[in-house]
Amino acid sequence: MRGTGSVKLGTDDVLGRPVQKIARLGVGRTFQTASVFEQLTVLQNLDIAAGMHRSAWSLLGRRRSIDSRIADAMEQTQLEDLQHQPAGILSHGQKQWLEIGMLLVQDARVLMLDEPVAGMSLEERNATGELLHRVKKDRAVVVVEHDMEFMRSFASRVTVLHQGQVLSAGSVEEVQADPKVQEVYLGTASMSEDDAAQAPALAAANPGGTHA
Repeated sequence: MRGTGSVKLGTDDVLGRPVQKIARLGVGRTFQTASVFEQLTVLQNLDIAAGMHRSAWSLLGRRRSIDSRIADAMEQTQLEDLQHQPAGILSHGQKQWLEIGMLLVQDARVLMLDEPVAGMSLEERNATGELLHRVKKDRAVVVVEHDMEFMRSFASRVTVLHQGQVLSAGSVEEVQADPKVQEVYLGTASMSEDDAAQAPALAAANPGGTHA
C-alpha cells in the first residue's frame, strides 16, 4: 500500500530500507538473468535460500531430511525430478523457476519479477504463467513484462506506466480500450477514424512501453 512519501507492506514502511532488510520483510525479486548457483544442485540452491530463516548453528549441521518448504517449492516449480542436477545445466526457463522457488522457501509475501518470460519458448511461457497462478494464491505477484500475449493470458490486473507515472490500470480489456493508452502508445490523436477504431487490438499486440 502506498501513502504520502511511503511504501508499505502491511504496517512496515519499506521505502529507503536496505535491500537485505526489505527481503527479510517478505519482498523477493528476480531479474531477466536468473541469479542461481550454477555449480550447485537444484536442491542445494533451495537449501541455501531456506537458510535465511535458520540459525547460524543449524546451517553448519548436515540435514538428513528435506525441509518441507523446499519440498513444497520443488513441487510448485515442478523441479522435483531435477533436484540433484546442477543448476548450470538447466534451461533458461527452469533457472527462472528455480529462482522463483528460492523466493518461495524464503516465505516471500510479495514476488517482484522483471520480465520472467523473456527469451522463453512458448511452452516455457505457458508453464511460467501456470506457476505464477499457483503461487499467487497466498502471496502478491507483481510482474514487469512487455509480452502482451502472456499478460493477456495470465494477468489479473494491468498497470501502464508513462514517464514514471501511472497512465492506466485495470483489466487487460479496460487498459487496451483506454483512450489515454491508445494516444500515448499508438498516437491515435493523429490517426484516421478507421485506424483509431482498431487501436484496442493494436494496443494488445504492441510490445513497447506497457508494464504490469
